[in-house]
Amino acid sequence: MKTTNRLAFALVLALGATTAAGCGPGDPSHAGDDDGGGDDDGGGSAQRPLDATGTYTVHSTFDIASKVPGTAGTVVNDIIAATDGGDDPTAWLLQQIPNSAVQDAVSFAEEFNLIKPLNDEVLSFAPDFVTTFIQIGQDFGDITKNFGLIETLQITGSPGNYTATHTVTGAHFKIGTLEADYLLKDYGAQNIVVDNIGVTMDSTGAITIAAHDIPLTYGQLLKIGLDGAIIPLIDSKAHDLNSLLTDLVDCDALGQAAADTIGVLDASTYSAGCTLGLSAAASFIYGEIDKIDGSALKFNLSGTTKGLDTNGDGSIDTLSTGAWSGMLSYGSTPSPLAPSAFSGTRN
Repeated sequence: MKTTNRLAFALVLALGATTAAGCGPGDPSHAGDDDGGGDDDGGGSAQRPLDATGTYTVHSTFDIASKVPGTAGTVVNDIIAATDGGDDPTAWLLQQIPNSAVQDAVSFAEEFNLIKPLNDEVLSFAPDFVTTFIQIGQDFGDITKNFGLIETLQITGSPGNYTATHTVTGAHFKIGTLEADYLLKDYGAQNIVVDNIGVTMDSTGAITIAAHDIPLTYGQLLKIGLDGAIIPLIDSKAHDLNSLLTDLVDCDALGQAAADTIGVLDASTYSAGCTLGLSAAASFIYGEIDKIDGSALKFNLSGTTKGLDTNGDGSIDTLSTGAWSGMLSYGSTPSPLAPSAFSGTRN
């Protein structure tokens, strides 16, 4: 009997030890069930919420050629007027000369039909004049159909309470297959800043940018496109219309041709008048472009985009597949904005 009791007691101890061992930290079937387990503390594999705050460099593209003045069919009409007559470009150039004596001589030449032979003479030493102005007209069409903005979008606040500042810092022009950026500050123009714009983002990174107005001085942008993009492509030595015209037309040669063909005045007078005329012609064309800015070109934009965290740090790095929608207004005339894309990257 005592032996039986001792065996039973030993069996109980053995079972107790086995049970105790099974409940210990070495049993993989119970790992992590205690209060200090690593899987229940919210760390490790839990996904970090996305953060949209930061400053993004943004590029937007618009097709505005048919919506506002300033297309090749309007602003450039006065440029094309230099080439569309039978006596052009000479007749057009002579009309620009702010010299009464020269104008009297021009009237004399017109009366005796001397402009046409003089024009033939001018085209012999300025053969690219007409084709150059036609090219300018075509390039103006390109920069209005492929018109872009260089911007920054600065998002501040916290999830559920974001606001943004939208700043236009320059223009992006595409001519044929060539494209480049032009900063406003490089042309003496001020950045356009719009703040207090509402921004929301859901858990998937879908971002919505609330409607806001971007007032642009469109004529100023076209002038930047003309001086910065179009003219250097035509003449690498020219930086504005005046220097382009000066390179195209040899005023000394024109002066001598005018003296030989028209007479009345000497070659130096015609030559000096030609120089003044070229400057007046450039100023006239720039003046026509400046008239566009009598009213601001206003973009009323709202946007959607997908924010991507490309490096897994919880912050949005890229604004992808962005789209602007809204209205485009010039003066009091609004029209729907054509579909316009944008993208951005964190600075």
